[in-house]
Amino acid sequence: MDWNDNAEQAAFRQQVADFIRERLPAEYRRRAEATDDEGGGEGLFAWYADRVSERQVDRDAAKQWADALAERGWIAPHWPKEYGGASLTTMEQFIFGEEMAKAKAPMVGGSGVMLLGPTVLVHGSEAQKAKYLGRILSGEVAWAQGYSEPGAGSDLGSLQTRAVRDGDEYVINGQKIWTSAAHLSDALFALVRTDPDAPKHRGISFLMIDDIHTPGISVRPLIDASWGHTVNETFFQDVRVPVANLLGEENRGWYVGMTLLDFERSGIGGAVEQRRALAELVDTACTDERSLLDRNRFLRGRIADRALDIEVSYAFSMRIASMQAAGLVPNYEASMGKMFGSEAGQELHRVGMRTFGLHATLWPGDERAPLAGKHTRGYVRSIPSTIAGGSSEVQRNIIATRGLGLPRG
Repeated sequence: MDWNDNAEQAAFRQQVADFIRERLPAEYRRRAEATDDEGGGEGLFAWYADRVSERQVDRDAAKQWADALAERGWIAPHWPKEYGGASLTTMEQFIFGEEMAKAKAPMVGGSGVMLLGPTVLVHGSEAQKAKYLGRILSGEVAWAQGYSEPGAGSDLGSLQTRAVRDGDEYVINGQKIWTSAAHLSDALFALVRTDPDAPKHRGISFLMIDDIHTPGISVRPLIDASWGHTVNETFFQDVRVPVANLLGEENRGWYVGMTLLDFERSGIGGAVEQRRALAELVDTACTDERSLLDRNRFLRGRIADRALDIEVSYAFSMRIASMQAAGLVPNYEASMGKMFGSEAGQELHRVGMRTFGLHATLWPGDERAPLAGKHTRGYVRSIPSTIAGGSSEVQRNIIATRGLGLPRG
């Protein structure tokens, strides 16, 4: 790995930084400097929430930012230029993602740009590319992902949502859970079982449901432990979807879906966010009389450990990008990065709470809460991070079998 930008990469990094400084809407700059959660959504789904917000300032910011990025093809920097992307190299994508994360600039397009679009490019027909890709890039359609089910989370191959072919349509019945941002989305892509007699990783198909309000679909909120609403449960009752919406071959959807997850598991944003959160924690703790730092050597050591963890997490991201740039396909390496990063994020918020002792039990909204309760809420919200996107247990199995060559137990 080369830790330093070459001349072209340094120039590109400056170009991205200048663009963000000049074009990022004022509302997003305000949020980047705030310590609370006022306005908009969270993470990958901030733009989803803004585009349908009741506040005009949020909707304006979402449109202005999408328009600015679209001018350069940077809504989908990893897509080919002929499909509206920017055809950035792997390292340029890494740099772009890092600078966006530093500025807390929201990504536009969410799951449609990051997950579905690249998968359509690999497995879709020309008709499907023409139908779906432009509407993703324009922001006209925001997509949600329908994978997990109550009995099929980490063991996704056990999914039971059925799709039975009826002429030129599939009829879907079943349930999905943890459907992120479904309440903010226009459409849904899902894995469904089309052959119940096949082995569990076969007989699965990948369907694109153009309208999440199709008759028979109901989306119900799942409120998390911090009273936030990001995920949902989604029910299907005799939902009809055209056979033309099948992506890839019937009963081969598992392989289509795994292509999609390859795009989901590589990124730099987590390490950058953790760096910023740690710096903010240390700055506040050094001046806050409620902090235990100056009288707790053990706690200072824990914070130092977090600084090391964050750099390790950054190194994992750099390794994945370097492998991709060399034409390699990260496998267990991506699992290492995902597992380490999500667990490091949990520990960072845990240490953030301990830094302020009992004051850390105060929730956002209480003026006495250190850092507006950021680490209190952050720790609660970080609990599912070691489950979402592939649990730590699943990642350890991948590392053991594919990385260390250990036998399957």
